[in-house]
Amino acid sequence: MGLSRKYGTAITEGPTPADATGQAALPYPSGWAAVAFSEELTRGKVLTRPLAGEDVVLYRLGTGALRAVKPYCPHLGAHLGLGKVEGEELVCPFHFFAFGPDGACVRTGYDTAPPRSPLGQYPVCEVNGAVFVWRHHDGREPDWTVPEWHEVGHRPARSGVWEMAGNAQEVIENSVDLGHFATLHGWKRAEMGGPVRYDGAEFRLSMRAHESAPVLGDFTVDVRVEGYGLAALHADVHTPKIGLRMCTTVLPTAIGPNRMQLRQLNRLTFDEPARLPAPLARAVSRVATRVLDRAVFQASCAFTAADFPIWHHKRYVQPPRLAHGDGPIGPFRRWARRFYPPQPATAPTSAGPTGVNSGTGVNSGTGVNSGAGTDTGAEFPISPGTDGIPSPAPGGSSRRDGTPGPGPIAAAPEPDRPGRPSPH
Repeated sequence: MGLSRKYGTAITEGPTPADATGQAALPYPSGWAAVAFSEELTRGKVLTRPLAGEDVVLYRLGTGALRAVKPYCPHLGAHLGLGKVEGEELVCPFHFFAFGPDGACVRTGYDTAPPRSPLGQYPVCEVNGAVFVWRHHDGREPDWTVPEWHEVGHRPARSGVWEMAGNAQEVIENSVDLGHFATLHGWKRAEMGGPVRYDGAEFRLSMRAHESAPVLGDFTVDVRVEGYGLAALHADVHTPKIGLRMCTTVLPTAIGPNRMQLRQLNRLTFDEPARLPAPLARAVSRVATRVLDRAVFQASCAFTAADFPIWHHKRYVQPPRLAHGDGPIGPFRRWARRFYPPQPATAPTSAGPTGVNSGTGVNSGTGVNSGAGTDTGAEFPISPGTDGIPSPAPGGSSRRDGTPGPGPIAAAPEPDRPGRPSPH
């Protein structure tokens, strides 16, 4: 009888991407989120980027200052991503209404008095080669910052960006998931350099990896990690045997339900050989950096990319069934809940057979279960106070002192292009 030509021979099979399963998603995390690399926003450039289900329009003024605004003109709703920058003004593409650096309408396209209809602006900052936009679920102003990280080497950073299903928290959570470094990334052994330290919106940890390579034999890699919120992570990597030092910045950004963009930026250098005279040692370091820069960056991206199919298809399980060797995932999740909106006390808190709350995809509305000190579903519960993590204030404050932040700002943004292709 044969197959109908109408349908062909292809069938649907394989894992379903996380954003297509219909499973409840984690809420969008509050805080700073990277939406571009600095080099993408030249003077006069206008970009539209996705953030938390909406568009955000970015542009750089003639002075070099950045602005991030809500996407629709308050006059008649044209999309400002189609506009242009003239000096210090953003000009709407529809009726040529112009808006000054403070968002106020300064002129119309037909020389009439401008209306009092300012643009909705977002807090925006530029640091570490990336552009960050702030959004908070209750509209508060920024109450923490992404600091300027140190740089290594003398060469420009290399960068890449990808888009996939998944959620930003689990990218940052990977840094404390000690077990997966052996099973997924092939480390022979990894050990933490001490407890993870949490301080408001920040966390810090160190670890040592034991690896082996055909030419190098056995060697160690020392890693120091600093995380800020659920969208910015900086890792210092040192391989003493070959003198490699690398700074890697990982920036996951939630752009839609169970969907994210991931940016990575790397800088590297090689230590100057101590046994050589200073001028020659400096030259050797620079030559090694120049020759190996691309290859090391591609290896770093490949290391990150090993997680891509996992993130793209996985479901957020809360409470997790933890085992010895997992790493301090429970304490991390208790810290992470400060970046989510609180769930109403009347909402159901039991995890059904899917392991997620029936309404929001998290238990007790924050990405962890309702017990402030215990992961009730975990095989190894964590006692209150043993991890040194203060409970977040009502409303999910991310301040160091746990107090609520001040008054309102704007809301959020959505998709444009996924960015430049992978370097592979």
